[in-house]
Amino acid sequence: MFLTLALLRKGIPGKQWIGKYRRPRPITWQMKCNMVKHLEREAENEYWISRPYMTREQERGHAAERRAQIWLKIKEEKFSNFPKHKYMTDHLSHLGISKTWTN
Repeated sequence: MFLTLALLRKGIPGKQWIGKYRRPRPITWQMKCNMVKHLEREAENEYWISRPYMTREQERGHAAERRAQIWLKIKEEKFSNFPKHKYMTDHLSHLGISKTWTN
């Protein structure tokens, strides 16, 4: 279909690099080299991901202590911002200013 359009028409309608009937880009040796490098890198990543560093027994619970310390640190930060205790006498002390009968 593209060959027929190219032969019968004068050119590619609209912009030649975008759209449904766009002109195909020529594949260069640089593109091929980049794709090969990309595929090699991906294969190496798959290789390293498929071989775990720790066994399942070692992995189970290995970060529990660290997570507990982080949780304690977060909890401590929350409580450090918490306001000090206030008693009812502190809130109502301004009411007893004119008390002259308790002297």
